[in-house]
Amino acid sequence: MRFLRQSLLGLFLASVVVALLIYAGQLVMGAIETRMASAPRPPQPRERVFAVNLRPARMETVTPVLEAYGQVESRRTLELRAAVGGRVIWLAETFVEGGAVAEGADLVWIDPADATSARDRVRSDLMDAEAEQRDAARALTLARDELEAAKAQQDLRQRAYDRQQGLQQRGVGSAAAAEEAELALAAARQAVLSRRLAVAQAEARGDQAVTQIARSRLALEEAERELADTTIRAGFSGVLSGVTLVEGRLVSANEKLAELIDPQALEVAFRISTAQYTRLLTGAGTLISAPVTVTLDANGAALSARGRISRDSAAVGEGQSGRLLYARLDLAPGFKPGDFVTVSVEEPAIDNVARLPASALDAGGTVLVLGEGNRLEALPVELVRRQGDSVLLRGDGLAGREVVIGRTPLLGPGILVRPLREDARAEIAPEDTALLELSEDRRARLLAFVESNPAMPEPVRKQTLAQLGAPRVPAQLVERLEARMGG
Repeated sequence: MRFLRQSLLGLFLASVVVALLIYAGQLVMGAIETRMASAPRPPQPRERVFAVNLRPARMETVTPVLEAYGQVESRRTLELRAAVGGRVIWLAETFVEGGAVAEGADLVWIDPADATSARDRVRSDLMDAEAEQRDAARALTLARDELEAAKAQQDLRQRAYDRQQGLQQRGVGSAAAAEEAELALAAARQAVLSRRLAVAQAEARGDQAVTQIARSRLALEEAERELADTTIRAGFSGVLSGVTLVEGRLVSANEKLAELIDPQALEVAFRISTAQYTRLLTGAGTLISAPVTVTLDANGAALSARGRISRDSAAVGEGQSGRLLYARLDLAPGFKPGDFVTVSVEEPAIDNVARLPASALDAGGTVLVLGEGNRLEALPVELVRRQGDSVLLRGDGLAGREVVIGRTPLLGPGILVRPLREDARAEIAPEDTALLELSEDRRARLLAFVESNPAMPEPVRKQTLAQLGAPRVPAQLVERLEARMGG
């Protein structure tokens, strides 16, 4: 009976479980049929909100900076050339590449033997010309005396002729005596003419002597210049460049020996476009003397110098474009002719413009500004100038508006945004975000890891331990150490 009772109880319980399972299955099937029979409802879309960086447009007066590349040149360069040929017998100790010389200092001596001989020969020729001049003066004096004597003789012959003419008219003299007196007078007149010719020849001889003396003196001056040219001197204080001369070398006339450069008189030549050139002109079309800054980047140690634009090129070179400008440098220590430098030119100031990142402006000349309800609006602006990664903008209604400084293709007019203002981000102190206060357990774990790390160099280990021992530890250092620890 006991076995029968337990069997019936088990059968009852199994029946109840099966009934419950059937009931549950019917409920599930009914729910599925009801779900499938009901009309589908589309999900309600939610408007997407974009976070954007904003910057207020502040209208101000900005001085644009024009950047170009140029080359440093010397405004005062002298080519040292041999005026005469010969052998180099002496060189100054400073006559080397980069040697500094003073004005008027002797640099090179060329053998003066030939020049000295030529000068002495010209001096001898001058002495001969001066002696010839003295002889011509004496000959002229004698010729004039002979002319006076001939004139006196002519006067005597004239009086004798007149006396014979008078005697003949009175019938006392003879015709033969009169003819003889006339012939004597004619001979005296011929003698006077000959003496005049002698005086003219003596005067011409004196003029030739004067001319010869002048020529000899010119030749002497030339010979003395050639002798002086055997010594090459520095025309001004400067530095030598391109020196290839050695003592004992034969040089020819007009051979280039070196260049003398004045390191204090430097300028920079740089080329800009025609559009940039027009911005540096006055209303009268003249070039302004704009200030410039020249920078030479020498492996991080930048050299800088100030100056002003002095002139521009007279013509555009063949195959070139734009304009070539020259700026005179005031004081440029460390710069050398030939340096390739960066030139920054300060243009005339522009009023009532806003400086914004270049990413704020699109190709259509508009910017996105924050409107009512945190929705974006498109505002047309005028691009005044580009300055590296920034732009200078001007437009109606731009002053004081908050402009999106990082545009993406997803942003446009009417988009709902969450503004991120630069002023709010700037209020966060760097110490609060860069430094952490560590608990004693955390600090102990970091110190133990650093002390037990065999791969860390000793100087780095000491520096890290010193940073961990401070009350506030850099957050970047803590994150790096805990990443290596694995927790």
